[in-house]
Amino acid sequence: MADPSSYRPKPGQIPDSPGVYKFRDEHRRVIYVGKAKSLRQRLSNYFQDLANLHPRTRTMVTTAAAVEWTVVSTEVEALQLEYSWIKEFDPRFNVKYRDDKSYPYLAVTLDEEFPRVQVMRGAKKKGVRYFGPYAHAWAIRETVDLMLRVFPVRTCSAGVFKRSRQIGRPCLLGYIGKCSAPCVDRVSAEEHRELAEEFCDFMAGRTGAYIRRLERLMAEAAEEMEYERAARLRDDIEALKRAMEKNAVVLADATDADLIALAEDELEAAVQIFHVRGGRVRGQRGWVTDKVENVDTAALVEHALQQLYGEERGDAVPKEVLVPALPDPVEPVQQWLSERRGANVSLRIPQRGDKKDLMATVQRNAQQALALHKTKRASDLTTRSRALEEIAEALDLDSVPLRIECFDISHLQGDDVVASMVVFEDGLARKSEYRRFQIKSFAGQDDVRSMHEVISRRFKRYLAEKQRTGEWEEAGPDTGGPVSGPAPGPADLSGPVPEPGDLSGPAPGPKDEEGRPKRFAYPPQLVVVDGGRPQVAAAQRALDELGIDDVAVCGLAKRLEEVWLPGEEDPVVLPRTSEGLYILQRVRDEAHRFAIAYQRNKRGKRLTAGPLDTVPGLGESRRQALLKHFGSLKKLRAATIEEICEVPGVGRKTAETVAATLAQAAPAAPAVNTATGEIIEDEGAPQAALPSEQGQER
Repeated sequence: MADPSSYRPKPGQIPDSPGVYKFRDEHRRVIYVGKAKSLRQRLSNYFQDLANLHPRTRTMVTTAAAVEWTVVSTEVEALQLEYSWIKEFDPRFNVKYRDDKSYPYLAVTLDEEFPRVQVMRGAKKKGVRYFGPYAHAWAIRETVDLMLRVFPVRTCSAGVFKRSRQIGRPCLLGYIGKCSAPCVDRVSAEEHRELAEEFCDFMAGRTGAYIRRLERLMAEAAEEMEYERAARLRDDIEALKRAMEKNAVVLADATDADLIALAEDELEAAVQIFHVRGGRVRGQRGWVTDKVENVDTAALVEHALQQLYGEERGDAVPKEVLVPALPDPVEPVQQWLSERRGANVSLRIPQRGDKKDLMATVQRNAQQALALHKTKRASDLTTRSRALEEIAEALDLDSVPLRIECFDISHLQGDDVVASMVVFEDGLARKSEYRRFQIKSFAGQDDVRSMHEVISRRFKRYLAEKQRTGEWEEAGPDTGGPVSGPAPGPADLSGPVPEPGDLSGPAPGPKDEEGRPKRFAYPPQLVVVDGGRPQVAAAQRALDELGIDDVAVCGLAKRLEEVWLPGEEDPVVLPRTSEGLYILQRVRDEAHRFAIAYQRNKRGKRLTAGPLDTVPGLGESRRQALLKHFGSLKKLRAATIEEICEVPGVGRKTAETVAATLAQAAPAAPAVNTATGEIIEDEGAPQAALPSEQGQER
């Protein structure tokens, strides 16, 4: 490990101008490339106290043995040089996007004498017109098969084309009218090239004028009573329309744009791009990357733009690029894109309308891609086995944690405080055993106290189940914990317990008399809490108070992904490539998702609750029937008991309860339309959360 002060440039050596810098290791390999508006200011940030640096940055500067820089005249040149060096040196500490697959393109080889339509993968070639990318090669072939009826362009390989010229007979496509057969001189090279260019124009989105021209020709043929030609033109129009239907219109203004969205966690990021041409989604692609650098969303967007357009020119760079966050500064990136296109490029965040809605769709695809990437890793049996063994070794556990439970607290500025418990068995989620809690012992925001309450309640239920089944002689009067008898653990369970490392299936839990799994009856080998040292201490204190000493506890802190153990001053830092860390992250993220979903649901019910929600024994169906029958809560409040009884499903006793409850509930203050000053009638509709009630949820 090198000391950064050993290769730190002397004061005044670094120029105060735009440029690109390289860090090299002791073997002269480039390990990081970066750009800066001011080299002096940027590089000085790397040579400060190591304790102040982000862990990833600290690892980079201690791995490096030298730093070099190149001065350029503008930030745009710096952007271009940075991209070139990243492609050339492939530095290990730079963000590198990797395709989750090699996407196929529809390509037209305009550089050949007789252009050919085909499926192409890999690097793009000069003189070839590309459309896509497509998700599957069969989607390209279906589109081409429909369009060859109208644009009979050559699709055969060079060998088949040469053979047909030698024997003087076209291939099958030439006989059935799906190739103009330039191999046997049915059309000249110029006529065939014109067909290929019309094919490209249609694929580029200029569809309306061409279809209108065919419709006009069809009408003229019908007037001249050339019904066979009119029928063929009719079929051609239908074929083109079917090809167009495969790409639904998403933007009505015939926009040419690329939409880029990101989904990220602490270690990885997934990028999804939708290519919209002529208002239609013409292609989609995605990448996944390890976040080796300490980068935010804006920096990830900048890297994605470099990856996407670094080798592109002309129309391959669209007029509009929509992103979730703008690079800082945005002007050099926008100028760089404009230079590559040869015209102005708009780089912006969509704010409203169809483009914002489509961006939300791209965002969902990015989230699904990241989840799928994680699931593929988690589903591998060998990987999961190794991950659990790494956890056991890192946390010094007696055995592999076949059952892991994770707890998280969620609230909105101290309101609607809830908690979640998720269960992973053999490294896979067991959603049937997920549980959720409302914090009952106090009001307000106190994550540590909330964690103590939730752990206590969960394991009190566990001890109560053990006492009920007679596995302990008696239980303590206050805590529900054991006074005598064996400590709770896997050996106390009914049924076989898997050996450590046995991942053949979920460990069977205790069953009730009807064979259903008992709730909270099966103890985990490891409890994970979302948080750092205070939350871990609270969880361990709860277990100690209950007399449970064979369940391990750890906490996973979000900021640096550190693993905290009870009573330890320093955290356990697992390698960022560790499969064990990945399992802990996935458990923690799932607990966080489950808690947030419950908290939002609880808050939504509170904000939309009305007087009818407090009527004992009145369910959702009859509440809706009452509101539908009377039209509003105001009219229902004024109705008599006999009138309420007229509602199907509502008896006299229920009607009396409804009337009494509404009479006790004071009517809310009337809502006022701030634009017109009119009083809005109370129609019993749920009210949305006020702006003042919005806040940052945890």
